[in-house]
Amino acid sequence: MKREDIRYSSYVQILREELVPAMGCTEPIALAYGAAKAREVLGTMPDRVVIGASGSIIKNVKSVIVPNTNGLKGIPAAATAGIVAGKSEKKLEVIAEVTPEEIAGMRTFMDIVPIEVHHFHNGLTFDIIVTVYKGESYAKVRIVNFHTNIVHIEKDGEILHKIEVEGESEEGLTDRSFMNLADILDFAETVAIEDIEPTIARQIEYNTAISKEGMTGKWGSAVGKILMDTYGDSIMNRAKAVAAAGSDARMNGCEMPVIINSGSGNQGMTTSLPVIEYAKELGVTKEKMFRALVLANLVTIHQKTTIGRLSAFCGAVSAGAGAGAGIAYLLGADLDGISHTVVNAIATTGGMVCDGAKSSCATKIATAVEAGILGYHMHLAGKDLQPDDGIVGETPEKTIANVGRMAKFGMKETNEEIIKIMIGK
Repeated sequence: MKREDIRYSSYVQILREELVPAMGCTEPIALAYGAAKAREVLGTMPDRVVIGASGSIIKNVKSVIVPNTNGLKGIPAAATAGIVAGKSEKKLEVIAEVTPEEIAGMRTFMDIVPIEVHHFHNGLTFDIIVTVYKGESYAKVRIVNFHTNIVHIEKDGEILHKIEVEGESEEGLTDRSFMNLADILDFAETVAIEDIEPTIARQIEYNTAISKEGMTGKWGSAVGKILMDTYGDSIMNRAKAVAAAGSDARMNGCEMPVIINSGSGNQGMTTSLPVIEYAKELGVTKEKMFRALVLANLVTIHQKTTIGRLSAFCGAVSAGAGAGAGIAYLLGADLDGISHTVVNAIATTGGMVCDGAKSSCATKIATAVEAGILGYHMHLAGKDLQPDDGIVGETPEKTIANVGRMAKFGMKETNEEIIKIMIGK
C-alpha cells in the first residue's frame, strides 16, 4: 500500500486515534473526565452532583477500583475524583496527577456532598450526563458513543457546546467502514515504520510496564502469576500470563497508564502483550515486531467497529483474535492463515459475555489469548472451522460481520439482564 493511497493515511490516523494512553479503566475515567469538565464550567466546587448513565456504563464502573483514590470504587467515586482532582485537558489521563491532599479531599467530598446516580436509557449504549450544582447555578456535560466525545456543555440554561448525536455513530473519528483483513495485512507489511513507530513504541513501553507490575501477584486475582506458577514457562502460557497480569493490575487500581485499543485498556493489553512476548521468544527484528503489532491492533479495531464500544460481548474475544493474527504473522502465516486464525478464535470464544470491568477480566483475557493461538495451530493442522459451524460465515469478513450483528443487536437483551443482575446485588 502506497503512502499516497487514502487508505494508508486512514490506517495511520486510526492507530493514532485508538492507541492512546489512559489511566485506569476507561469507563470510570470517562466519567471522571466529564465530571472534571463540568466542575471547570461551573467555576467552583459543587454542593450537589447528579449523574445519569446508560446501563453499560453502570456495568463497567460498578466494580472496578478508580486509580489515585486510595481504593475507591463505583460511579460516585469516579465522578468525585474528576471533580476534586481532575484536569480535563488530559482527557483519559484526567486523574493521572493527584496529590495526597486531593485523595483525602475525595473522601471528604463524598461524605458531605449529595451524589445522585440515575440509570437511564436514551437509545445509546454509551451515554453519560454529569450535572453539578452550586446553589441555583449548574453546569451539565454529556459524553456519548466513545470516551472523550463531549457532545453537550451547558451552564445556567446557556448551551456552550453542542454536537448533534446521530445514533451510535462515532462523530469526529476516521471512517472505518473500508477496513478488511486483506487491506490490513497489506498496510502492516508496507507501512513506513516512521509513520507508526511513536504510536507502537509507546504501546510496547506502557503495556509491558504495567504487565510486569501485575506479575508481582499483589493485584486482584493474580491470574498472571498463577498461570506462570501452575503451567510453567512455555511461550503460549507466558503470552496468556502477561496479558492477564496487566489486567490484574489495571482493574485493581494500579496507578500506571496503559495504551488502549477501541476504548479499552484490557483490549489494548490483550492485543499487544502476547505479540510482544512471541516477538521476544522468536528473536525477530524490531521492525517485524512493529508490523505484527500494527496488524494485531487493526484486526482488533476492525472487529470492534462492527460490535461497538460496549455490549454484552466480551471485548477480550476480539482482542485475543487480534493477538492471534499478530502471532500468526510472526510465525510466517499468509493472508489465508491469518484470516482463518481470526475466524477460528472468535468462533471458539464468541459466547463470552461482558459482565463489567473487574478482576475476572484477567481470566477472560487468558482464555481469549489461548483461543487466538489455538486458532492458528488449528489452521496449521488443516482443521479450520467451516461455514456450517454456527456463526462462521462463507468468508472471514462475513464471520466478523456475523459476530458484530450478534453482539450489537442479538445480545442487547442479554446486556440488559446482566445490568439488572448487577444493579440488584
